[in-house]
Amino acid sequence: MDVTHLQPAPALRRARFATSTIFAVHGAVTGTFAARVPWVADHVGTGAGGLGIALLMPGVGALLAMPLSARLAHRFDLRWLIRVLIACWAAALMLPALPTTLPVLCVALAVYGATAGLADVAMNAHAVVVEERYERSVMSGFHGWWSVGGLAGSVGGVFAARAGLGAPLHFALTSAVLIAVSILVSFWLLSHRPEPTLDEPPAFALPSRAVLPIGLIGLCAVFAEGASLDWSAVYMRDLLGSPAATAAATVSIFSVCMAVARFGGDWVVRRLGPVTAVRLSGVVATIGALIVVLARPAALVIAGFGLLGIGIAVVIPLVFAAAGRLPGHPGRNIAGVAGIAYGSGLIAPGVIGGIAHVSSLTVSFVVIVGLVAIMGLGAVVLRPHGKSL
Repeated sequence: MDVTHLQPAPALRRARFATSTIFAVHGAVTGTFAARVPWVADHVGTGAGGLGIALLMPGVGALLAMPLSARLAHRFDLRWLIRVLIACWAAALMLPALPTTLPVLCVALAVYGATAGLADVAMNAHAVVVEERYERSVMSGFHGWWSVGGLAGSVGGVFAARAGLGAPLHFALTSAVLIAVSILVSFWLLSHRPEPTLDEPPAFALPSRAVLPIGLIGLCAVFAEGASLDWSAVYMRDLLGSPAATAAATVSIFSVCMAVARFGGDWVVRRLGPVTAVRLSGVVATIGALIVVLARPAALVIAGFGLLGIGIAVVIPLVFAAAGRLPGHPGRNIAGVAGIAYGSGLIAPGVIGGIAHVSSLTVSFVVIVGLVAIMGLGAVVLRPHGKSL
């Protein structure tokens, strides 16, 4: 039955708006931090190697926390859970600006990553519920609003950097605004608990065999995204000698390209199917990553980051949609995919920094070229069951 012409109930439209806003808040926290990574590095007094170690810690925190998210989603109403977790995530933004030593920064970023992972799984679980009730694809749009939030956060970083505003005050003001917004819109989220017939998932929900290949496609995309968000500004400043404002603007352009591609993603997927869409995405992302590695003019490298953003934009929404279609406990499937994909994204900046420490940032981004190429080649695992290519 074609239901795309039907108007959803007002409560469902409000839930879609609220979910979009929650995604935007989550993205704004990420974009705000990413734009000020150079400030954090200078404040602590560390180079690429130390910064790479510190940026591994959000991944550690997320990987430890994400497996618990399936049980939280089973025990608590999603609306209440999101309200609490997204506020904790916004509040955690203040942590990276406080330390003055590398070990303390590592601890702060581990907590930052744990709150990020828990909030991410909860809001994606709610997004799956909304998409099911809409009976048509809306997931890519939610992730588009995440990119809009990332853009808003990074643009705020541009203005803060130009004004010479320190990260502690910048992060505190941003956190307060985002907490207020998230609490207000959370009242429009859907109240949802899993079916009572479903057994409670284990405390540590490791990915199943069905989830693993889907999660690995997400890993490639999110690794490229995390590396670009946290290292593009450093790449422009340290490797190309660009000013701080230009470096921060690179994060903004990357986020704009992802947002535009995601808002059109549902339309593209309905016409091409998930497999073809991800294959084309892999081609675009590979071209963009190659430009970043091979080019030296700042404008061309920024364009490469833009193409990379376009190429990976629709992959994560499709990964979550594919996980949502799998049999079994939906919370566990989503947590499994999120643990693989987003855990890699949070680890990616640290891996990039480690490679840069022993070689160079240029060599680090060669890894991105390989991963996005693999992403496109492995697109077949997103094929809906029972359908041909």
